[in-house]
Amino acid sequence: MNKYLVFDMDGTIADLYGVDGWLYDLTHGKTRAYEIAEPLYDMAELAEILHSLKALGWTIVVTTWLALGANKEYKDRAREAKKAWLAKYNFPYDEIHLVKYGTTKADCTRKHGGYQVLIDDNSRVRKGWKLGATIDANKDILEALRGLL
Repeated sequence: MNKYLVFDMDGTIADLYGVDGWLYDLTHGKTRAYEIAEPLYDMAELAEILHSLKALGWTIVVTTWLALGANKEYKDRAREAKKAWLAKYNFPYDEIHLVKYGTTKADCTRKHGGYQVLIDDNSRVRKGWKLGATIDANKDILEALRGLL
């Protein structure tokens, strides 16, 4: 069976909401908050767990929303900033979806079938996930991911 880990970014692995002025940045077309957000976890430790899971057949997907009401030019710059953040911290993903705010995240990976685990800080998004299980990113995701090993 195909197995997928689907990661949100903001508030899940990147501390966007801990950046002073993050909302101003997002509502004013600035990518600064995406660029300077600190990781919420030791990214080397997270990568080690994810590489172990990949060795067991898991596929790693990033599915993250862009800013509410963003125009095309800002969405393009935000996509690049988010990809650069993932590269900076060596996050080992196989697939990425940087989508309009409010997009049903399951629609991005439903076509794959199999068993899919969503890791997200948004309870509404987790409640709407019907492709497998969810991990609440408001808790320690490292412990939950280790449980999949």
